[in-house]
Amino acid sequence: MNLGHTYENTARLVRALTGEAPSAADLPREYRAAISRLRPMPAEGETLSISYEDGDWAAHCVNNGIFEHIFRGAGPTDGPKREAWDAKVTEALALIEEISPELRHMVDLLVTDLVIVNTGADGGGSASHIPGVVVMSPGSDWDVLDYAMCLVHEGMHLNLFVGDAVYGTFDLPSSELEADEYRALSAVKIGQRRPLDKAFHAAVVTVPLMFMENHQGKTTLVDLYTKSLRDACVDLEKQRPHFTEYGRLLLDELCGFGETIDFAQCAYATRGAEFMGYRPSVAA
Repeated sequence: MNLGHTYENTARLVRALTGEAPSAADLPREYRAAISRLRPMPAEGETLSISYEDGDWAAHCVNNGIFEHIFRGAGPTDGPKREAWDAKVTEALALIEEISPELRHMVDLLVTDLVIVNTGADGGGSASHIPGVVVMSPGSDWDVLDYAMCLVHEGMHLNLFVGDAVYGTFDLPSSELEADEYRALSAVKIGQRRPLDKAFHAAVVTVPLMFMENHQGKTTLVDLYTKSLRDACVDLEKQRPHFTEYGRLLLDELCGFGETIDFAQCAYATRGAEFMGYRPSVAA
């Protein structure tokens, strides 16, 4: 979650793709240009681009079987519906800024395209092979915090994808981690054992969700995930030999939070200088 670490990882990705080392000021623009080389459509503009069920990204996902569970049943939307969604997203970004400017910077940097559809799937999606793209299907009862948490949730997935692309998180490819022997408990799909990479991602992204909810004086997810996150961390530790050195660094930080559920430390970790760089001193 540390913003400095996110910026360093993203700059390393840009350099790997372009051969140029961007400055912090140029990184958002250079990141968009770099990931445009990896996607079927470029990341255009300098701010979040929003499209809907009739947009190019929706067509690409549907035609290629991406996020099938989200797009299944998507119906047409009109101007007022889209305007309401746009307003909620604007409010959500402002709320993220209020809760944590660092998390807002992460979302602004890594989420370039948002596709909103009305399938009733009540959730979101992101994928490593289309960096910057987030799909969202808002629930009918979502409030601004739900929109904000969805953006941060998927932004954190994209963050993990960047780190994995630069350093590698596991010593086996994702296809092999599907095997039963490499599965671990999910912190979100409680009681289920998921492929190691998916279980790890699920555990990591619970942290900002719990943090954001706690900041707003709510406890639903905190109550729901505290035990399941700890159980997931215990199970993930059993797979420690299959994490790379970088992956173990992330695992240690995750398990440390799982033990303490210290939201003050979580807030500090988003900006603390000692969490920056490849090897934060607190994890060494």
